[in-house]
Amino acid sequence: MMADFLRSLTRIWQSGAFAVCLAMGFVQPAAALDTVLFETGDVPERVTDVLRETSLILAAQRDGVSAPQDLVAAARADYGRLVAALYTQGRYSGTVNILIDGREAASIPLFQRLTEVRRIEVRIRPGPVFRFGDAQVRPVAWGSELPTGFARGATAYSPLVGDAVSAVIDGWRNIGHAKANIERQSLRADHLSQTLEVDVSVAPGPRLRFGKLLVEGQSNVHTSRIITIAGLPEGAVFSPDDVEAAAIRLRRTGTFRSVALSEAETVGPNNTLDITAAVVDEKPRRYGVGAEISTLEGLLLSGYWFHRNLLGGAERLRIDGEISGIGGETGGTDYSFGARYERPATIGPDTSVFVTIEAERLDEPDFQSDNLGFGVGAHRIFSDTLEGELAIEVRNARVTDTSGIKDFNLLSLPATLIWDKRDNALNPTSGFYLAGELRPFVGFGTTSSGLRIETDARTYRGFGEENRFVLAGRFQLGSVVGPTVIDSPPDYLFYSGGGGTVRGQSYQSLGVNLGGGIRRGGRSFIGLSSELRTSFTEKLGAVAFADAGYVGSGSFYDGNGDWHGGFGLGLRYNTGIGPIRFDVAAPVGGTGNGLQIYVGIGQSF
Repeated sequence: MMADFLRSLTRIWQSGAFAVCLAMGFVQPAAALDTVLFETGDVPERVTDVLRETSLILAAQRDGVSAPQDLVAAARADYGRLVAALYTQGRYSGTVNILIDGREAASIPLFQRLTEVRRIEVRIRPGPVFRFGDAQVRPVAWGSELPTGFARGATAYSPLVGDAVSAVIDGWRNIGHAKANIERQSLRADHLSQTLEVDVSVAPGPRLRFGKLLVEGQSNVHTSRIITIAGLPEGAVFSPDDVEAAAIRLRRTGTFRSVALSEAETVGPNNTLDITAAVVDEKPRRYGVGAEISTLEGLLLSGYWFHRNLLGGAERLRIDGEISGIGGETGGTDYSFGARYERPATIGPDTSVFVTIEAERLDEPDFQSDNLGFGVGAHRIFSDTLEGELAIEVRNARVTDTSGIKDFNLLSLPATLIWDKRDNALNPTSGFYLAGELRPFVGFGTTSSGLRIETDARTYRGFGEENRFVLAGRFQLGSVVGPTVIDSPPDYLFYSGGGGTVRGQSYQSLGVNLGGGIRRGGRSFIGLSSELRTSFTEKLGAVAFADAGYVGSGSFYDGNGDWHGGFGLGLRYNTGIGPIRFDVAAPVGGTGNGLQIYVGIGQSF
């Protein structure tokens, strides 16, 4: 029986492992290993590669191991490992001989102390390729798919058997049979016909429903809130996807260092199954600082303080502060302060509610603005890659420019949707990112009403060995519909130039001239950026980039606005959490003059 043979292999493996442990007790000088001969016979190169990668003897040779007891232990363990590797290639009648200085390694007593090992010969006769005879795992749940290749006449790769069993059991679990398991199994290698016969019976067990979610661990989050956040549907038919979704909800709060959900060993009353959540709290508080600098925009300093569990319900409070334009040549120094309180699982397990407050002072080239805003909204996570927000905000802005002082009083309803399929947010090599915001606003008093639209689309394509090269592209689009330029809130309008739009051009250097010395942002904006990124080493890389921007006075592109561009080169140093970037850019068209330098953390987009 195949099962008996596998048990024999297990004993061989355990003997080898015991020998490894035993060898650790003998520390003695040893002569270097002179020769390792590894013969696999006439087989395809991929089979030889699998066998060589499996062998502990070859690994010991690569690592310079010379202690005789270590080499004997590796040889004894290699019998089982190499036979198992032959099984993965569909070869069930192979033989393995391992000679240590002419003696079969398996015949060397475990307690015999060798003074040296000079020559090891591994001779493998793989034998013929076996094919599946009768190959059955049954019964199969509706909707289950057995792996391709698990069929009569196909090459009998041993991993296919395990994959087929897993597929059938997972199929039953997916429709509520959480305790599905193997009831009977028969695996027989027929050496005359060179076939592998597989007959596995699965016992689906009863269809179960979720019982209670039990919480383990000393957590500062109230148990009732952990259960609410997890959102496990008590009474619903068991589903592994629901269990995983509950674990994801707990993890994404950021409150827990670790989260593990496990199923109860026994079925509860009325065919229910309890789930246990074992959680470990993360440190409740966190803070961070950041900095960026560019030639004309000056220095930007930012910092935040964050609490993960403010009131015992995994509530998050984040306070941010920023000072920008320090030592810059475009406008004065800007200040901003903001706070956001968010409570997860308030409207269902996937929707949190939040409250925001922000205050800022903008000292821009064309205007000064003192802003105060307050908002309430909901944040919904639709999937691992899709999320959105809907809020109500009230805002006051007092703007001073060449035309005098004007107050803007607004009520807005911003709706944001983000679809993020990037493989890494700070240093992506594949995927895409799409973000869009619709912000209808109502003005009070002399303030006009309208709609602000903003989109940001990014795509990434890696190529070459290990994605050594990455081609990145970005498209930005903005529009203000309704009020004229002069009647729009200045910070709702669009400018171009600087690190976030067109590198090489001065910060917000492209806007709309209204005459009489009055200059504002435009009601329409288009931004185009492209980068070719490459890595020289694991840490060091370089970037070539080109940017272009358009600003117009109309709500949509009509060709009456102005374009400008920029191009340049940059260096990247990978810190492990994100690259440090250093870009040097030159202007194309517009009012730019001379080189601009940008330094920050993370890719530019």
